[in-house]
Amino acid sequence: MNKLFPSAAAALEGLVHDGQLIAVGGFGLCGIPEALIAALRDSKVQNLTAISNNAGVDDFGLGILLQTRQIKKMISSYVGENKEFERQYLAGELELEFTPQGTLAEKLRAGGAGIPAFFTKTGVGTVVADGKELREFDGQTYVMERSLVPDVSLVKAYAADRVGNLQFRLTARNFNPAVAMAGKVCVVEVEKIVDVGEMHPDHVHLPGIYVHRIVLNAHPEKRIEKRTITEKAGV
Repeated sequence: MNKLFPSAAAALEGLVHDGQLIAVGGFGLCGIPEALIAALRDSKVQNLTAISNNAGVDDFGLGILLQTRQIKKMISSYVGENKEFERQYLAGELELEFTPQGTLAEKLRAGGAGIPAFFTKTGVGTVVADGKELREFDGQTYVMERSLVPDVSLVKAYAADRVGNLQFRLTARNFNPAVAMAGKVCVVEVEKIVDVGEMHPDHVHLPGIYVHRIVLNAHPEKRIEKRTITEKAGV
């Protein structure tokens, strides 16, 4: 089965709708599906709940969906690089479900594994545990966390073959495999397409059974979130 679509817009056609739960891979601006996020903006779907470790920056990544007010709620670990996010949240215009980073990763992994909930000590005694079931195991208190199963997952990988076997590159792997596994439908943006059998089995990081649609973006911008340069004496 050839899962390759001619454009990001075509890959999202018929999949995205108002009010959906959308998961987006990436960590900061590293390993984000840039073209798919832009296509999601252009689709003009509204009232989205977005799962992502970060909310991008003001003019890139998920930040562009905040600018257009297409996201009503974020489920995230860190949002400190986005001033528009801060403004909307403090003004009561955006819902936020803060989730510890390891818990967020496990909620996605569990969703992909068919596990509806799990217990963790992380967040006990804090606002993270408010309204959630607490249970004692071996004298320790744990909080129950529900897994996440998004309607659509948007993922970035380095390479794919035409049946969807994926290869990620270095730190750009981050949340992407867990996001891909958790989604009811998974759309992947890649920089390289290879023929079936060309990818060495040991280089397949995620099997194609989790991937439904693929779009090629051979030259992504890969913007750096924050560039720091050390000044050298005498320069």
